[in-house]
Amino acid sequence: MAVVNVALPSIGDALGFTPLDLAWVVHVYALTFGGFLLLGGKACDLYGRRRLFTAGLIAFGLASLAGGLAQAPWQLVAARAAQGIAAAAVAPAALATLTTVFPEGPARVRALGVWGGVNAAGGALGVLVGGLLTEYADWRWVMLVNVPIVAVALLSTAAGVPADRPSGAPAHLDLLGALTATAGVGLLVTGVIRTDRHGWFSVTTGTTLVAALVALTAFVIIERRARNPLLRLGLLGNRWVLGANLFVLFAAAGQFSAFYLVSLYLQQVLRLGAGAAGAAFLPFSLCVIAGTLVATRIGANRSPRPILIGGAVLTTAGIGWFALISPDGSVLADVLGPSLIGGFGLGLCLAPVASAAVTAVAPGEAGMASGAFNSARQLGGSIGVATLATLAASRTGTGSDPTALTDGYAFALAVAALLFAVAAAIAAVALPRTPRTEPLARQHVPAPARREEERCPRSTCSTAPSDSSRRER
Repeated sequence: MAVVNVALPSIGDALGFTPLDLAWVVHVYALTFGGFLLLGGKACDLYGRRRLFTAGLIAFGLASLAGGLAQAPWQLVAARAAQGIAAAAVAPAALATLTTVFPEGPARVRALGVWGGVNAAGGALGVLVGGLLTEYADWRWVMLVNVPIVAVALLSTAAGVPADRPSGAPAHLDLLGALTATAGVGLLVTGVIRTDRHGWFSVTTGTTLVAALVALTAFVIIERRARNPLLRLGLLGNRWVLGANLFVLFAAAGQFSAFYLVSLYLQQVLRLGAGAAGAAFLPFSLCVIAGTLVATRIGANRSPRPILIGGAVLTTAGIGWFALISPDGSVLADVLGPSLIGGFGLGLCLAPVASAAVTAVAPGEAGMASGAFNSARQLGGSIGVATLATLAASRTGTGSDPTALTDGYAFALAVAALLFAVAAAIAAVALPRTPRTEPLARQHVPAPARREEERCPRSTCSTAPSDSSRRER
């Protein structure tokens, strides 16, 4: 997601993109990734997590190869769309695999700590890698670099990830639910990200967002009646799941927006090259890893709630410090300090929020819960970046005056800090105060199977002795 952003100017020059169409290299990935996440999460539960993870990796590698070899704008946009669909299978399958292979407790906290650290560090390091590849190699390598990564991941998966069977009896995928969910999320993301071309109060934006609302309402109605729902709405009655998804929605909006705005400040105000701007994110990445290590150690036997509150408060302070940037500033004076505090605070949040999102979830619904969590994260990031970029542009205008640019970025960064403050409040209010002690939530059983079980319970039909056998004994 991050590695392509720095290469956009080079991509536009090489393939002949118009300035407005170039944005779709980023937007189409967000659109397909966010739109298909719920479908990918449910498919994990129905067809097997490792199977879907492997298939998604292969598809992602082939799409990356096609993007690296693209000769026309439409070819690259199509490859990015395919990458998004493949990632929508990989992301929930990865998280669901971790949460089912490692039981609740210290082992899962350590596993999710590694996952969270790599996740956030990858976002920051992507800016560095993208800058170095663009400046010293060629823009095509921001796509082709995924091919060897996929190859290593496939070999590691075959060697180290245990095979799993689909959960429960074979069932048909909720295609109508998948259609309305994908359409609703896709229209919502499209409406928001196109506000750079159409204003928030334009007819085009209003029509798109209303259509998204209609599709999402239809999705809720369908899921309430579906025998095998794409997202069982009762899952959101779990306070851990609901609280974690709300937390990550606001936190991702603040995090992705801060990445985007600080990157613009480094390149457009401080006039750093792509490689130097990427290098400026290294302290942030290291502090994310450090925060993740601390969260893993202190969270092994503790509730995620206080760690999430503390991490969100620290990140609020860090991004709030970013909002004090000046037009004649420097990396040392305006970027390093906020990066240290904000990166450490973000690192504290990553593993605990992922752990909370799957707490008290039955193994057969791990993919569903993971898809919902990743959808909330992606939606928050897409909506946050589009909204805050619009807020920044309302102050910066269309010029390149450093003072105007800094004023717009600082205002939007202050809003990003406020989003993390909201996330901290959600963790304090929505999440349970004590660790989970009740047994795992009962997995949803489709209606036909449930009626059959009620008619002939296992205790009487499968294992209980018959009357004749009891008389015989």
